[in-house]
Amino acid sequence: MATDAAHGGKRSLVARLRERTADARPHFVVCGSDALVYTLADELATSGRIRVTVITPPDLRPAVPDLNGLRARGVKVITAARLDERTFRDAGLAGADALALVMPDDMVNLHAALCARAVEGDLRLVIRMFTTGLAYGVRRLFADCAVLSDAAMAAPAFVAAALGEVAPTHFRYASRTLNVARRGDVPGESALLTLATSNDSGRITVLPAEPAPPEQRPTDLVLAEATGRPAAQAVTARRLARAGRRRRPWLTIGRAVRVGLTRKLGIAVLVALALTAVSGALLTHFTGVTGFWKSVYITLLTMVGSSDVEPDNSPPAQAAQLVLTVAGVALLPLITAAVVDGVVKTRLALDRGEILKVHTGHIVLVGLGAVGTRVLRQLVDLGLDVVAIDRDPAARGVKVAQSLGVPVIEGDASLEETLRAASIDHCQALVVVSTDDAVNLQAALHARAAREDIRVVLRLFDDDFAQRVQAVFDINISRSVSRLCAPAFAAAMIEREMLATIPVERHALLVAAVPVQPGSALDGAALSAADRPESTRVIGMTAAGSEWVDWLPDGRRVLAPGDELVVVARRAGLRVLREQANPPPSDQPGPDTDGR
Repeated sequence: MATDAAHGGKRSLVARLRERTADARPHFVVCGSDALVYTLADELATSGRIRVTVITPPDLRPAVPDLNGLRARGVKVITAARLDERTFRDAGLAGADALALVMPDDMVNLHAALCARAVEGDLRLVIRMFTTGLAYGVRRLFADCAVLSDAAMAAPAFVAAALGEVAPTHFRYASRTLNVARRGDVPGESALLTLATSNDSGRITVLPAEPAPPEQRPTDLVLAEATGRPAAQAVTARRLARAGRRRRPWLTIGRAVRVGLTRKLGIAVLVALALTAVSGALLTHFTGVTGFWKSVYITLLTMVGSSDVEPDNSPPAQAAQLVLTVAGVALLPLITAAVVDGVVKTRLALDRGEILKVHTGHIVLVGLGAVGTRVLRQLVDLGLDVVAIDRDPAARGVKVAQSLGVPVIEGDASLEETLRAASIDHCQALVVVSTDDAVNLQAALHARAAREDIRVVLRLFDDDFAQRVQAVFDINISRSVSRLCAPAFAAAMIEREMLATIPVERHALLVAAVPVQPGSALDGAALSAADRPESTRVIGMTAAGSEWVDWLPDGRRVLAPGDELVVVARRAGLRVLREQANPPPSDQPGPDTDGR
């Protein structure tokens, strides 16, 4: 009873706060300091039906754009040096519907979550966590809490792009496991829905109307029931791994010689060897020696000073003998110096972390931060050979790479010589995921200049810039991590019963189960009213009081209260569908049905 009273008092307080602000829209608060805070707030602001408050520290990461663009769209921006109870009270967290903590520090997010719950106990929390073990503990600690990792969500997309395959996405619902695949990789009867298709000009259409069988393309992206076949990504990875095992040892020897031998010393050794060869040939010619072995025998003995004075030889033979002896006296110390210099330089190169071995058929990974570490683990799990580059020896993924036996080059990836040290000329793909856009773009351009056929996967912050770079510079894939992940964070704040998030090109499709409420626009309507191509597609339905899912139900079926629809939709389309499935407020008109 006391709990109910307290809960009722709390909700009445929320109601009073909303009456005081004269704004009944749901209130969402976002806290962060890097690119994700901007893209998440931008994603939330696009709906136009919620109130968004952003809390940032005074010093933002360099990749964060000007926040005035958010202010112009009605987003309230607050600057605070510390995320504590006072900051949250000043931001109006009391009465808020959800709070997203996306600071790039797990401990800061955890402390902020504890402070936030002290201000508003009935609050949906969406927390960004890098450490997997800590994330599990946080889920148990807080009720109504979603813990997400942008690195874990983005890494599969980069791995798939490096392999030229579909990002591995799967989820389980009603005893079925559904995954994303190319239409040509799955049996025709297992495909439930076309997620994306492209026309002859390359234009991508997301959630299209189902095409006629002759118009279906093997490259179409579909949602299909898992059949137990090996994933196309795993097959591609095994093929690349086999190709990478065909080593070229002479390339490694050549690199070791270049590292261990200075240019001047090398020239001196070559000159001495040339003089020795020419003088030996002349000596054997003028002394009448015949046979290859005898010529080599006399040349080598004369070179090391073991020859006798030959006053009866002709002047040309004596001159050749003299030059050969002097050349030999110079050659031996030069060879000794070259060997000592090579050993010392090679040892220093190894101590600096330089790689002398030439890899072939491998993946070059630039950046060992949070995203790079996840990408590294997945590439190694797929059996691929990887060479990593990072300028920071204390980067998050350096120790992980060392534990996995992956060579790491400490250097600036924007320099051509650093990429050459990673055998960029012989790799399968270059994956650039550092946090510096300038370094990423320079590395991609150097790689493209070194080899036109190399597959380049590039991480950039701005999604529009990424699209233009991909088109103008012929980069295979350019992605923004924050844009890849922001829809999932936004969905976790708004939609509490999401089944999965599916990345498709630069879109994020949401899979959700939506119940039909009495008195809603869908109550008594045909199922086809909920299915809108390019916005919301129905893949299943459960009748009221039943647990059996009717996959791909007939669109003429009449909906009743308690029916549950399983849909794949864009976020705007899902919002409209939920409005259709719930009775409209008495003081507001019915929902808009345009969900595109």
